[in-house]
Amino acid sequence: MEIDSSNMLFTQLNETVRNSTEDIVIKNCCGQRFIAAGLSNKKINIHGTPGNALGAYLNGAIINVYGNAQDAVGDTMNAGSILVHGNIGDCVGYAMRGGKIYIKGDAGYRAGIHMKEYKEKKPILVIGGKAGSFLGEYQAGGIIICLGLNTDSNIIGDFPCTGMHGGKMLLRSNCKDIKFPKNIIIKQAKPEDLEEFKPYISEYCSIFGYDEKEILSSEFSIITPDSNNPYKQMYVMN
Repeated sequence: MEIDSSNMLFTQLNETVRNSTEDIVIKNCCGQRFIAAGLSNKKINIHGTPGNALGAYLNGAIINVYGNAQDAVGDTMNAGSILVHGNIGDCVGYAMRGGKIYIKGDAGYRAGIHMKEYKEKKPILVIGGKAGSFLGEYQAGGIIICLGLNTDSNIIGDFPCTGMHGGKMLLRSNCKDIKFPKNIIIKQAKPEDLEEFKPYISEYCSIFGYDEKEILSSEFSIITPDSNNPYKQMYVMN
């Protein structure tokens, strides 16, 4: 089903998407909010720029965005995947608890804030470009990868991992010029350490057309929370 969303209110667009029994192509998207919120078992291709909370509470649907996306993509998503072939706004993956979000370009502030995992549910967030400040703030689970492609400056902004108490972060950097808070551990990744992350980097490269071997030949750092982090006792981890 093809939808021309020119001049459509977000309520009308979302009702059309929800009532469709077919996979969907949305054309001329321009800021409509809450697209595909809570959906499962559906594939949606979006051409243009979806508004805030794309894929909020997503429960298994697959979303491709051929353009940029605004804030709060994948808010509290549970399963499925969101692939953004451009840049993205703030708070991507807020409280994300399952599924995958892959971003070809840059992400704004507070990416991965409050990400969490439970048993077999492990959310994955891969940022191909750079990320703004507060990356992984209060991260409680899951994996965040930031590759910093096509940037000569620090690949992340200020105050990363503030309050981090679970999960892992992989940065394509030696992290020497990045200031981190206390209660985290920074480890220079060895080849064997990258095995856990390789499937997601490989998938990213396959989707967006990058050279996996070239990326994996770079220097990486793994960031995890200190086991003594006082926030850890406040959350169910497994």
